Amino acid sequence: MAKRGRPRKIESTEQMYDMFEAYKVERKSNPRVKYHLNQRTGDMVGEPLEVPLTIEGFELYCHKKFNFTAKHYLENTEKRYEDFCTISTRIRKEIRDDQIKGGMVGQYNPSITARLNSLKEQIEQTNIEQPLFPDVC
Repeated sequence: MAKRGRPRKIESTEQMYDMFEAYKVERKSNPRVKYHLNQRTGDMVGEPLEVPLTIEGFELYCHKKFNFTAKHYLENTEKRYEDFCTISTRIRKEIRDDQIKGGMVGQYNPSITARLNSLKEQIEQTNIEQPLFPDVC
């Protein structure tokens, strides 16, 4: 029985990972610039900031550079991309690793990094009721 439907834009998992590697190189080699005022000279000084990796950024990069939607491959839409599940998991883990490490060293905003990656600090609090007038024998 012949396959029906539109042919895939990505033929192999290696091709998708090569696209991700290209995304990482492009993202890390093009920093954003934050401008602030130099108090001594009064000049605006640009400070380069490394851009974090994101799933959304990778999807936009694929759409802009290769003219296809990576979301279907990453999310296994309608179970049509089973063979891409392993590489999708690896891509997500690499992105998460970049965000968490960047947040831990203060390169990225730690609270935003924690929210994006569902990290939270739990403090266990126990309430022990203290009587107002303890029984004194």
